[in-house]
Amino acid sequence: MHAIFKREVKAYFYSPIAYVLTGLFIFISSIFFLQNLFGQIGTFNDNLSSMALVLLFIIPILTMRALAEERKNGTEVLLVTSPVSVWGIVMGKFLAALFMLLVMVVITFIYPLILVAFGGALTVQLVGGYIGFILMGASCIAVGIFASSLTENQVVAAVIGFISLLTMWLIDFIANFSGGLFAQILQWFSIISRYNDFSRGILSLSPVVYYLSFIGVFLFLTVRVIEKRRWSQG
Repeated sequence: MHAIFKREVKAYFYSPIAYVLTGLFIFISSIFFLQNLFGQIGTFNDNLSSMALVLLFIIPILTMRALAEERKNGTEVLLVTSPVSVWGIVMGKFLAALFMLLVMVVITFIYPLILVAFGGALTVQLVGGYIGFILMGASCIAVGIFASSLTENQVVAAVIGFISLLTMWLIDFIANFSGGLFAQILQWFSIISRYNDFSRGILSLSPVVYYLSFIGVFLFLTVRVIEKRRWSQG
């Protein structure tokens, strides 16, 4: 797994996509930050909530090549027959994409520090907002990795990932207009409703377990897709 992780991280830094996505993320984050600085947004947690929407576009592009490229180039067979388990392969690729997301997030730490210099304060709500943002981003990455395992076309993988994440995003809005048991079921599948607790500074175990379970389910589905394809090909 460690070898897969190192290889994928190097591939990200050797590719212009990583720099373009990082630059885009920082550019949009800066726009939200300036709105915060001039009083058009209440707190930096509101910035994080707005930045979360950017994940819908960045994550599918970040993860689209993870497994689709291996399948297109014919190297997937070499991977699954290597000493590394399928789980190790999937986890290595997941952690590499998560590492890239963390690099983007760490750069944004400068914004709260600037607010502190202008008289603001670092709060528990801010810490909770960042924890929730990272967990939600990791969940989106798991969906993107799964989408990449379904096809050998990177563009198709990105589209599948985007549509899947957009659907999960809209579920929360649909649930707000529904009622009863149906609304509760929809909210269970919503990755946004759990993030709202973090953005309000409510640090509880339940949303953390939910996000970790969500990640585990999609990584498991990814492993099953690869294993099924391997056995079907003999």
